Amino acid sequence: MRSVLRRTRRALLALVGSAALALAGAVALPGTAAAANILSNPGFETGGLSPWSCTGNLGSVVSSPVHGGSRALAGAVSSSDIAQCGQTVPVQPNTAYTLSGWVRGSYVYLGVDGGASTWTSSPSAYSQLSVSFTTGASQTSATIYVHGWYAQGTYYADDISLDGPGGGGGSDTQAPTVPGNLTSTGKTSTSVSLSWSASSDNVGVTAYDVYSGANRVLSVSGTTATVSGLSPSTSYTFTVKARDAAGNVSGASNAVTVTTGANSGGGTTGFKQAAPYLYLGWGDPPNAASVMSSTGIKWYTLAFMLDSGGCNPAWDSSRPLTGGTDQSVINQIRSAGGDVVPSFGGWSGSKLGANCSSASALTGALQKVINAYGLKAIDMDVENSDEFENEAVQAKILTALKTVKANNPGLKTIVTFGTSTTGPTYYGNRLIEQAQSLNADIDVFTIMPFDFGGGSDMYGNTVNAAEGLKTKLKSTFGWDDATAYAHIGISGMNGLSDQQENTTPATWTKIRDWSNSHHIARLAYWAVNRDRPCAGGGVVSNCSGIDQSTWQFTSITAGFTG
Repeated sequence: MRSVLRRTRRALLALVGSAALALAGAVALPGTAAAANILSNPGFETGGLSPWSCTGNLGSVVSSPVHGGSRALAGAVSSSDIAQCGQTVPVQPNTAYTLSGWVRGSYVYLGVDGGASTWTSSPSAYSQLSVSFTTGASQTSATIYVHGWYAQGTYYADDISLDGPGGGGGSDTQAPTVPGNLTSTGKTSTSVSLSWSASSDNVGVTAYDVYSGANRVLSVSGTTATVSGLSPSTSYTFTVKARDAAGNVSGASNAVTVTTGANSGGGTTGFKQAAPYLYLGWGDPPNAASVMSSTGIKWYTLAFMLDSGGCNPAWDSSRPLTGGTDQSVINQIRSAGGDVVPSFGGWSGSKLGANCSSASALTGALQKVINAYGLKAIDMDVENSDEFENEAVQAKILTALKTVKANNPGLKTIVTFGTSTTGPTYYGNRLIEQAQSLNADIDVFTIMPFDFGGGSDMYGNTVNAAEGLKTKLKSTFGWDDATAYAHIGISGMNGLSDQQENTTPATWTKIRDWSNSHHIARLAYWAVNRDRPCAGGGVVSNCSGIDQSTWQFTSITAGFTG
């Protein structure tokens, strides 16, 4: 396979070189013809492929990784299909055009059918490709394409541009009228919605180009658009230009300046969840429905979804994703009026975040679980040196969470990680900063205030840790107190911890009451399996090691309302 790839690359290099020589004498764009991108949906911002078409139905629109805006093309090449995606547009004969685009992946190609092409290998970052060509003496259409190479992994493409005059025989030189009454109709922390009055044209308007400053950020066919992928608390100035089939471009509309909201995580999420951990592979797991009936709890966090090999999710790496004990328990919980949030990761085991080769592979694994159970929320329990203390894996996890959230409207994403008594550690701070940098839109940042040096004051140190998290969220995202609290979760440990910290029922009640009064998003603890008395029993899997009532911590947790 390697020798075939080397031969193919040499042939392509020769082809590109000869094409470059042939084009060396190409004339510039005619001065009377306005140069404009004549492709439709060039950045895939519509959320769909049309009018692009892809061989083998292997193309899709994704929200990460992108070069510009909020979406890009993903081509899932196979061993027998290069996932070629193309678009045919009208062009003018004997005219020079420039084709360019941003691509990412191994062996990604950009070109025009029957003409010039170019390629690059850039698996970890977007790289720009550009090639020029001149149409034939009687040519009135051109098909441009982008594709990967056999069995070389998914490629990505974004912001593809074919600059030159549109088709129409060259007789149409009249530009559309200027779009009017541009106004902002809404905004969030990361997007701005716009509307304007339609332009008129002697032949017909085919597209409107939305500009942020001097940069074209979106092309749409109607008179409304939503520009996504913006930064919080930032001022943007937008204009709109109309374009016709011949490539004639109107003047710019009136400018409108909008400042995005402060809350890049979506403001106060409205998401509240009391969900203690239940572990079905350990610690004499109780009957979930019976505990619900006794305590009033509605949600469980189910531990742990791990890797069974090859980035394939399985409960505890060994129990099947569906059709086994875990699915039976989930069905039982839902029949009793409750629901579950699977927890991916944990302290030990073969973890998907660490073992999946890329963010897109991890996204696929998460999506399998989401699809299997129609989930409303997922929890990534990011621990230990293989995930929490690995910044590249942190970024992989956050990117995957961003993607599945975009692909599953309404899905809530939770990250859970360790803490110090004063707030996030270095790696916790780094996780939060990466979430902001990647615009991951995490709903809940949950700290685990146990085995953290809490000593005899587990209430005071838990509150201090939560306040430290609040301060970090405020400084990183620009949130106010209320918004920061609304993105906080606390996941404690009932009874004795490994460090002999003792969270008693009275202490847990105080923590719950503080959580309610500060309107945080999530309260959990490890674990329902241990919510049974065994005073003097130590740290064991099926009881708390202290004197308590059966299911007492679960009953207290059920009183969390946020």
